[in-house]
Amino acid sequence: MEKTRIHKDIIIIGAGMAGLTAALYAGRMNMDVLVLENGIIGGQIANATGIENYPGFAKVSGKDLIETLQQQAESFGAEVDEFDVIQKVSLQSTPKIVETDEHIYEADVIIIASGMNRRKLPLPEEGRYAGKGVHYCELCDGHMYQDKIIAVMGGGNAAVDAANFLSKYAKKIYLIHRSEIRADEVSWQRLQDNPKAEIFLQTEVKRLQGESRLESIEVQDKGTGENRQLQVDGIFVNIGVVPNTELFQDELSLTASGRIAAGEDCRTAIPGVFAAGDVREKEIRQLTTAAADGTTAALLAEKYIVKLKEGN
Repeated sequence: MEKTRIHKDIIIIGAGMAGLTAALYAGRMNMDVLVLENGIIGGQIANATGIENYPGFAKVSGKDLIETLQQQAESFGAEVDEFDVIQKVSLQSTPKIVETDEHIYEADVIIIASGMNRRKLPLPEEGRYAGKGVHYCELCDGHMYQDKIIAVMGGGNAAVDAANFLSKYAKKIYLIHRSEIRADEVSWQRLQDNPKAEIFLQTEVKRLQGESRLESIEVQDKGTGENRQLQVDGIFVNIGVVPNTELFQDELSLTASGRIAAGEDCRTAIPGVFAAGDVREKEIRQLTTAAADGTTAALLAEKYIVKLKEGN
């Protein structure tokens, strides 16, 4: 069956904070905008139980924040579709093409806000304890563990920084890593000097245990093979992230981390293609910076379209 061809001013790929903010701004400027989401609307933040660092909210759940933002974007005419899966894109063409399961979309501008996924804890019990002791965002969920025992898994800057941050809540904190530490010396020394911290290197997490939520973890010393039970209330996993850039790897230049190369103006090397949020190579990745990227991308996209139409 031949697919229907539909033209849009702007297609936004990804319905997280950056994508929905871009949709809000694009809709307010009377752009015909479509947001396509292959996964869950809101991305990683949708599962955050309590956000306390987003301006204007003393505390808000990720679900409520994203639902409000989606409603705002849709109130200005943006369309959000989470069920029509993207098959391929053609960013170099004019107009640009996004082919989904059901349609072939043509667009003057593409804003890529596809985000990233944290690498999940590779244990069969992970799903059982997700959000019930297993977490991936210390800024989102760390406050839930005041005076609790927290484990952090990982050995890079993200893990060591997470352990340092979580120590403000924890009565005891474990850092567990299967190899050697790769974090910068200042952060690493700070953790080693922390009296709350106990560090296990060359150690693997082998099993999660607990009734209704996580209560303990089983770890194994790689050198001796000895297993040990650690009583914990929560474990924060920082073993790397995977940017959602597979669709674009043949179209755009990716950095060593797999993200899209784009400046603070969110422009990529291809005119009319913008990258916003966690998928863009940048130093700071927070909800607020994702929203800023979405704003920037949408405003500059509108300017691009105006010039494009003037040229015609």
